[in-house]
Amino acid sequence: MLLPYGRSVRRGAASDGVPEYVRRARSSKNGSMASIPGLRPATKANPPLAVGKTPATTEAGMSSSAKWAVGGVIAGGAAAGLLGAGSSALALYFARRVITPVRVRDENQEVLAVIRAAGGLQVILAATEDATVEGVYGLFFDGGRGHARIGRIISYSPAERTVLREVEAVYSGDLYTARRGYWSGAAYPDAASIGLSAEDVQIDVEGGTAPAWLVRGTPSSDIWAIMVHGRGASRQECLRALRPAQELGMTSLVISYRNDGLAPSAPDGRYGLGSTEWRDVEAAISFAVANGAKEVVLFGWSMGGAICLQTADLSRHHQRIRAMVLDAPVVDWVNVLAHHAQLNRIPSAVGRYGQLMMSHPLGRRLTGLAAPVDLKSMDWISRAVELRTPTLILHSVDDEYVPYGPSATIAEKNPEMVTFETFQDARHTKEWNVDPERWEGLVTAWLRRQLAPRANPGSRSRRRDDAGSRRGTDAPGTTAGPAVNGPE
Repeated sequence: MLLPYGRSVRRGAASDGVPEYVRRARSSKNGSMASIPGLRPATKANPPLAVGKTPATTEAGMSSSAKWAVGGVIAGGAAAGLLGAGSSALALYFARRVITPVRVRDENQEVLAVIRAAGGLQVILAATEDATVEGVYGLFFDGGRGHARIGRIISYSPAERTVLREVEAVYSGDLYTARRGYWSGAAYPDAASIGLSAEDVQIDVEGGTAPAWLVRGTPSSDIWAIMVHGRGASRQECLRALRPAQELGMTSLVISYRNDGLAPSAPDGRYGLGSTEWRDVEAAISFAVANGAKEVVLFGWSMGGAICLQTADLSRHHQRIRAMVLDAPVVDWVNVLAHHAQLNRIPSAVGRYGQLMMSHPLGRRLTGLAAPVDLKSMDWISRAVELRTPTLILHSVDDEYVPYGPSATIAEKNPEMVTFETFQDARHTKEWNVDPERWEGLVTAWLRRQLAPRANPGSRSRRRDDAGSRRGTDAPGTTAGPAVNGPE
């Protein structure tokens, strides 16, 4: 029997058979799933290799200098001699998984039945760790072609390892025929689904043009929001931030970038983990400036946060970046990669060798990278005091992909620039999903303070003169070039 749902309970006894109410749902004329395999106990499989989990890692006690000292020891054949052929092959596999885009998502959420109730559609799901957390989510099925918005938990059966949830909307596909799918924070498919109008625009980037959604704000506002999704995600991830941007009058540009399946791929077809993708964000800022923006706010999720940090550090438009809002950002790739090595039961030495393959010039022939990934330059724990852009970080303490510890550390090291807000039970990049009101309220209130007229607009620029002289400056009020300008 299903129990009334109270708090999220993620573990329970397994069932050897299919629950009777599932059988009834399958056989009813309003149900589906005529031929579902028998219900199996949920197992905690290794999550896909994307970006990290909770604070502790095997590398926690290693100093920054020690992390990089290995780079001077391992080179070419010497590294293979140290680790052996099997370990070298595992390290290479690890490195390639990190930097190679995955086009097909693992559909690891079992869909048991769909029921038409008096109040609308309901869905019975296997009780995974994601599916038993309250909130509003996206369920993608049929290879990503189907998309439903899943709402509140109606009931949960620990004994049967099943959960009954409300289906708020089915945007595409036939949910009745779905057998499996994947859980997502992207609850909405487009701006229209949240009552906003969007235009399709193209942004000049290296290798061609990248599609973006343009959601116009208040005509008098010259501050734009530029939204950057995470690794393996899509632009739909960013739609959750549109309402706060609209409330503040900002025009929003929801972008695509290299290797995400929409923008032109990089020549090597590999992720740069932020070290190359930031140029596509710079191109988006050029587009915004050419179309009336004087300043921008960067929003980034997961690896999108790492991309935003690199943009603020390296872009010729750095003085135009008024603030950043980062959700579960990667602020230290060494920490995240060590965490994923641990999750995947890879020895720490092998994991470090995989990192070196990505970051050492001699690893390019093995990884396929056109240039090494400079992980050290993206270590914002070591570089915390160099961050001179006001930044709001929102991060769940139980993030299973990107440990929240580095986010807390950067805020502790640079409280002048970084505001840190924690969430509970949100896992990775689903802070909005578990509590939309709180997420939007925090973002709106913080940005309202940051976007208030400055008493001395030149003060922030003077603090960054040294950085500006290194990068070059395109200060507010100067000409940024023709419309739809690409990166330099």
